[in-house]
Amino acid sequence: MQISDHILYKNKQLIAFNKPAGIPVQPDLTKDISLTDLAGFYAKVPVFACHRIDRPASGIVLFAKNKKAVADLNEQFKNQSVSKTYLAVVQAAPPEKQGTLIHHLRTQRSNKSLVFTKPEKDTKEARLTYRLIAASDRYHLLEIELLTGRQHQIRAQLAAIGCHIKGDVKYGARRGNKDRSIHLHSWKMSFDHPITKERVHLETPWPKGVIWNAMTNK
Repeated sequence: MQISDHILYKNKQLIAFNKPAGIPVQPDLTKDISLTDLAGFYAKVPVFACHRIDRPASGIVLFAKNKKAVADLNEQFKNQSVSKTYLAVVQAAPPEKQGTLIHHLRTQRSNKSLVFTKPEKDTKEARLTYRLIAASDRYHLLEIELLTGRQHQIRAQLAAIGCHIKGDVKYGARRGNKDRSIHLHSWKMSFDHPITKERVHLETPWPKGVIWNAMTNK
């Protein structure tokens, strides 16, 4: 993988990548090379992940090049002033063409989130909005605005309404993708630059592949 081919945005404070599916954002128990490792090699300075996306997903990942910048971005994520838009290919049509999902999630030791319809012990509220933007005979494409940032939130909430993401066997998909990816892509992100305070808008190309290409042509 040539890391420079995946750069979306860079300056003295920040660097953003279009992460391919299958690469972990941060080092994990597999000891596979992570995007954080690759970003640090490229930037030639320590980098700090401002957020994470799941290993089998693809799309925007933003890093800060110093502690001041990461503190500012962490505060923006905490205050929910960062706009995050995802694309998800699901097997079943949602009950409505657009809507808001509100659940309560509990993370298990097995690295999976349980979904509840009301607050329970050790749960956190999870909110997102979705809109159906394309469909084929077998799959449906959702545009998702992530309003909170919980572990596996999109995967768990969509599964809870019967809309399993293609390839996501962990959350109930019938079968996995050959490359162990899932059809979930971090598509757009907007945030305030930590120094200039100007609004920055990032957008990635859609992933390549037969199903993604079919959805693009709708």
